[in-house]
Amino acid sequence: MANYVLSCSSTADLTKEHLEERDIKYIYFHFHLDGKEYFDDLGQTISFKDFYAAMENGADTSTSQINVSEYLNFFSKHLEEGNDIIHVTLSGGLSGSYNSAVSAARIAHERFPDRKIYIVDSLAASAGYGLLMDRAADLRDEGMSIDELHDWLEANKLNLHHWFFSTDLKYYIKGGRISKVSGAIGQMLGICPLLHVDSEGRLVPKAKIRPKKKVYPEIVRRMETHAEGGLEYSGKCYISHSDCIDDAQIVADLIENKFKKLNGKVMINYVGTTIGSHTGPGTVALFFWGDSRKVK
Repeated sequence: MANYVLSCSSTADLTKEHLEERDIKYIYFHFHLDGKEYFDDLGQTISFKDFYAAMENGADTSTSQINVSEYLNFFSKHLEEGNDIIHVTLSGGLSGSYNSAVSAARIAHERFPDRKIYIVDSLAASAGYGLLMDRAADLRDEGMSIDELHDWLEANKLNLHHWFFSTDLKYYIKGGRISKVSGAIGQMLGICPLLHVDSEGRLVPKAKIRPKKKVYPEIVRRMETHAEGGLEYSGKCYISHSDCIDDAQIVADLIENKFKKLNGKVMINYVGTTIGSHTGPGTVALFFWGDSRKVK
């Protein structure tokens, strides 16, 4: 049994049961729905279906990151129990959460100078972040020390691929990820933008696909191009969706038919309330291990 805690935030978009089964500790982001604040508690307080239905009906959403005080309380609880900590954050390219965690770790280390606290910027999001945590839990369970795991995460996190498409652009326009002009044209022409997360952990448009039915084989083709071993890929594959399970299942079926050596079936989860506040309904995201994003 490792004598350190492996932890992340709720934005890894894994289920409560999955995180608890893998002994991955987690801390909540916050979101606001029509002015009321909630913890992003993995769909426990508000179901994901109800959350996305509210967005469809015009509810206003926003998010707030975990602050230094919250991180400090979270870290201190585990340090007081005599554990070291390796905490992996949501991509610093999407949130300031990494900086808050680093500040809290610095204070915590002053209080617990004999304990190790590592903070890793995942440069990942949603179930891609979750896939990284799952691999980290595997390595911990295989006996990797906290120092070795920290080094492994820093060396390998950019081998994790994120590919997204959306059938509803209005939330990307609202969040400034797509310009109003491009978004209006895209909606008029029925374009599904294909995006990925780059080497700095930012969401970047890569292609404009139309009609919608062409985006399914295209996102799978990106996996064929970039996956570790190509069609011989034998790792895990995760998909997350913002209340568009039919679209997610089409992609999963295509992947399972094409990649015969997958480690288990494609796991499908919801995009959680923090990231979903920015994507809105209609987003499908695909995650797998592949070549380095450093040169993409």
